[in-house]
Amino acid sequence: MIRALIFDFDGLILDTETALIDAYGDVYRAHGVPFDRPLFTRSVGHADYAFDPWRAFGPGADRDALEAERRVFNRARNHAQPILPGVVALIGEARAAALRIGLASNSGHAHVEGHLGRLGLLERFDFVACREDVLSPKPEPDLYRLVLNHFGLRGREAIAFEDSHTGTLAAKRAGLWVVAVPNVSTGHHDFGHVDVQAPSLADCRLGELMARFAV
Repeated sequence: MIRALIFDFDGLILDTETALIDAYGDVYRAHGVPFDRPLFTRSVGHADYAFDPWRAFGPGADRDALEAERRVFNRARNHAQPILPGVVALIGEARAAALRIGLASNSGHAHVEGHLGRLGLLERFDFVACREDVLSPKPEPDLYRLVLNHFGLRGREAIAFEDSHTGTLAAKRAGLWVVAVPNVSTGHHDFGHVDVQAPSLADCRLGELMARFAV
């Protein structure tokens, strides 16, 4: 039976991914440089996709200054982001059902716990695993295995909620049931390997998921 829910953070609880793309766009516009938004969107949630975000500024660009500008815009945009639909309700249902609630993120503790604390959500999680806690981040299964081991559970006793191909692949590799909830920046990802795909967490009914994944 299902004993735990494990959530991703970026793009699932808070849409920091779209905020990041928008922040790059802010810098480009501030300098009058054309912004190729599709190029940046393709980079979201892909651990094996690398590109130079400041290439369009030329070889003489002060990349440190540009990155500092991006952080200022990014911070403001992140703080303006609402908790995504269904997050609070689903966590509340899980707690009422006495399920363990974990989080597995490729971001760092300062970023994840800072936002969760600011949003009043941190205390609702029983365990938070971040990229510095494991040798290999997603798409490797290490983060999910860390949470499972902390809870003393097997993969089939937990449901993972993810918004990206990389995250869903990590959860699958760890043996969890996987629900994909793409956002506007990850809707183009391949989710052919997941168990369920939903438009948002508001469309996820805990009772239905637990019944579906009962083994």
